[in-house]
Amino acid sequence: MMKFISWNVNGLRACREKGFEESFAQLDADCFCLQETKLQEGQIDIAFDGYESYWNYAEKKGYSGTCIFTRIKPLSVRYGLGIEEHDHEGRVITLEFEDLYLLTVYTPNSQDGLRRLDYRMTWDDDFRAYVQQLDAHKPVVICGDLNVAHQEIDLKNPKTNRKNAGFTDEERQKFSQLLEAGFTDTYRFFNPDLTDSYSWWSYRFKAREKNAGWRIDYFVTSQSLNDRLVSADIHQEIFGSDHCPVELVIK
Repeated sequence: MMKFISWNVNGLRACREKGFEESFAQLDADCFCLQETKLQEGQIDIAFDGYESYWNYAEKKGYSGTCIFTRIKPLSVRYGLGIEEHDHEGRVITLEFEDLYLLTVYTPNSQDGLRRLDYRMTWDDDFRAYVQQLDAHKPVVICGDLNVAHQEIDLKNPKTNRKNAGFTDEERQKFSQLLEAGFTDTYRFFNPDLTDSYSWWSYRFKAREKNAGWRIDYFVTSQSLNDRLVSADIHQEIFGSDHCPVELVIK
């Protein structure tokens, strides 16, 4: 079995003050992927026995950034998509293992007023092409904050959010295209109709207390891995960020 965890920590230094290390130990994953670390190199000294770590920092300070802690030594490591336009914000790390690729990704947010929606559409197309290229060689496990709630059951208030970042028709369509390209939303694979199961809650309006959330953190895998999927979970009991960790176990 291989256990993967993905967590948008919304600033690793802040999350560390809220028990990150305890949560890391408790979740006991083989590969632990982070998004939105909000770090530059040298700003944190953090390591775990038995794990190697790989970091991709944004050029802009205190913004974006990804990291993977892994017990399994990768055969190779890639940072970014290899596309100049996309590779300044520290959004992607790809580890190659013997029988699969593991990607952590922090998908760009379309932002207020959808001012970044056009860029987001380009990103989604380029990201899909990138993972399809990988998938042609060996299966892919994609995890991270994909900044989209795919279906109406993936957020508390679909009607009032129709034109908001993360639930536009355009973003949802791009996620559908990713699945149609040969990938599986693992949480829905096991829980096709489950409602009220979210991974992000606004810090405003006591959203987490009321469970008025969104499911925007995913494990998406090559369909060729479907028969190896064991379980997919959302750890709503773990605090420390406005997101909670999500989990995948495969054979």
